[in-house]
Amino acid sequence: MNLIIWFSFLLSLTLMIMIARKSIWLGFIIGALVLGVFNLSFKEIFAQIQNTLTDPSILLLALAVGLIPLIGGALEVSGLMDDLVNNLKMKRKLFLAFGPAFLGMLPMPGGALLSAPLVLRAGVDISDDKYTAINVWFRHTLILIYPLGALLVTTKMANLNLYTAMLYLIPGFIIMVILGYVFLLKGIEGNLRANNKIKTKKIIIPIIVILAAPVVHIILMTIFKGIIQEIPLLIGVISSLILAFVFGKLRFDKVVPISVKMKPWKFFLIIIGMFLFLNIFQVSNISKVIADIVFCKSFLIVGIAAFLGFVTGRVQMPFAILLPIYYSKFGSGAMTYLVFTVMFFSTFMGYIISPIHPCVSVSIEFFGSTLKDFFKRAILPAGISLFVALIISIVCV
Repeated sequence: MNLIIWFSFLLSLTLMIMIARKSIWLGFIIGALVLGVFNLSFKEIFAQIQNTLTDPSILLLALAVGLIPLIGGALEVSGLMDDLVNNLKMKRKLFLAFGPAFLGMLPMPGGALLSAPLVLRAGVDISDDKYTAINVWFRHTLILIYPLGALLVTTKMANLNLYTAMLYLIPGFIIMVILGYVFLLKGIEGNLRANNKIKTKKIIIPIIVILAAPVVHIILMTIFKGIIQEIPLLIGVISSLILAFVFGKLRFDKVVPISVKMKPWKFFLIIIGMFLFLNIFQVSNISKVIADIVFCKSFLIVGIAAFLGFVTGRVQMPFAILLPIYYSKFGSGAMTYLVFTVMFFSTFMGYIISPIHPCVSVSIEFFGSTLKDFFKRAILPAGISLFVALIISIVCV
């Protein structure tokens, strides 16, 4: 029996990873269905599909996540993002950290290709492999703590408060910035060339647009504590999108071409597929079988977390796998904010340097580098980060 369970899990995981290279949402759904066919009755599979598709919380979350890329598309089409960059006057190393990090807060298809041209504005005296590593590493510093990124969905899965988890991850953000500076930015001197006359307004407006969503989300959650949490989230995202159109002076008919470009339905389906996989996983016996090989908590929340982040090139997908295993082995009450932080950070480190991670592959292609050279630049800061996570898990968790 255990052999069949292991085979079904490995088969579903393999198919999920392979299919996700082309379509993440389809990978989740196929992986979930394969998992269900081997471990559940067709009636039970249908029940989980029905539960997923009729859960207001999941549907609202999927809708909000689907709309987020449209904000980035509106900023790009309106020229607001170009206005921001052209009016920045700062040191080159600060720009190399800030530019990719700021744009990284917008989850959009090919997002690394949006920040890559900005990175090139820092000059021609930096090697291709360093440019690649800078673009990938700093693009993900703010994503680590940004409430509308991967943290949004994973805290929902773990049933934790989004903004409390964000505060716990701030030390991880600081570690990433310090290691990025030491291994990637140190030695880069000089200032960035900017317009002779800096227009502060053109810097502030894009920042307001992006920050409006989490600010509105927090305010509404504080005022209306009894409603579904995803309702304030959706209102916040819509607020940012409206501001992008208003400040960008875009007509309403631009929604269609921006939607065609950004493909928001893919992000919607990713959330649906991910929760379908999680729901089927949780009602099967797989988590109990896998939990038998987890001999300690640190091995699961650091080692396996980083491995799954690396082999999948994702953050949400490993969490959909890790959480049921963790609950089965240690109980749902054992999921503290510190445990979540270590698990998320470890998964994140594996994800950042994964060759399956789209930001890595498109950055290597854009800058004309190689995967081997990228690893030479990124593996050491990622390894040190994981070592710190391991020590924390052993001492504090």
